Amino acid sequence: MSKEEKKFLQLIYDNQAILHKICFVYARSHTERKDLEQEITLQLWKSFSTFKGNSAFSTWMYRVALNTAISMTKKPGLFFLNDDDNTLYHELDEQNNMSEDIKILYKAIHHLKKLDKAIILMWLDEKSYDEISETTGITVKNVSVRIVRIKSKLSDIIKKIQ
Repeated sequence: MSKEEKKFLQLIYDNQAILHKICFVYARSHTERKDLEQEITLQLWKSFSTFKGNSAFSTWMYRVALNTAISMTKKPGLFFLNDDDNTLYHELDEQNNMSEDIKILYKAIHHLKKLDKAIILMWLDEKSYDEISETTGITVKNVSVRIVRIKSKLSDIIKKIQ
């Protein structure tokens, strides 16, 4: 294994929570999550040589992973074959390591638009507005406005879920 491969694998390992969160939010079943995780990892590896360290690796990883997830969910037949939330809810209920509040939050996040999902995931990971802006390609001011609106939407969705 080359030095570059080792470095890549270590960075992926150190930031695997990002990968898991994105897959969990953008795919509905265990199989879809595994497929998406493999595709994101492949895209990260393919573009790893372009990572120059101008931003944090996690910011760059978010950008590549979110772009891949959003692209994959646009392709007909790849994801969301079943719009029924029962699969998601069943799998969330099996997650013993998640608090009930976190399960409800993830259920609510599934109802958001793709870009809103990305923004709220990064915000929950305590990324700065600058990092969210850089990753999503929207202005810092727009990030601020969208976060307020997303929080309001999530609050409404959670009230309906409960």
